[in-house]
Amino acid sequence: MALRLSSVLSSTVVRTRLPLVGAFCMLSWGLSNICSISPSSRIGCAQSLPFVPLLQSSAETQSKNVHTIRMEASKTTVASIVVYVTVPNKEAGKKLAESIVKERLAACVNRVPGIESIYEWKGEIQTDSEELLIIKTRESLLEALTEHVKANHEYEVPEVISLPITGGNVEYLEWIKNSTRNGKGLGE
Repeated sequence: MALRLSSVLSSTVVRTRLPLVGAFCMLSWGLSNICSISPSSRIGCAQSLPFVPLLQSSAETQSKNVHTIRMEASKTTVASIVVYVTVPNKEAGKKLAESIVKERLAACVNRVPGIESIYEWKGEIQTDSEELLIIKTRESLLEALTEHVKANHEYEVPEVISLPITGGNVEYLEWIKNSTRNGKGLGE
């Protein structure tokens, strides 16, 4: 059994997919905080997933030792978001990520290679290997960022979806503010 388990854990599939599992878990934990209006509202939210209570108790213990801030309580940060954009390959991801940071539309773009997307397009199920861009920026720049992606992306309808950043490391949130342009305009 131990040999079989170790061969599974060392397989390429597990090693390349594990970061995505971690990202999903953290995203689910974040969504569970958004959905936690009342105990009865758990149905249909990420809190209904069996691993969320484990993540919450672990995160609550860690948060006591980490300097964090709720976004609405800050005077030195701005409302910030994480934006997901998929691209068809490494070259397209690098080119788009660099242009976004160069234009100060985002403070940081993480490139996550090796994702597989399954979706319906024009009546047919498609499966494509893609790269995911995780973009950290100001909420006020979402419109300009979306227009930039649409103008510089090869997809007919590129994915641009955003999630709010509800809190985090104060210095990092200040860095997002200081590393991005002010306001909504493209010419700033």
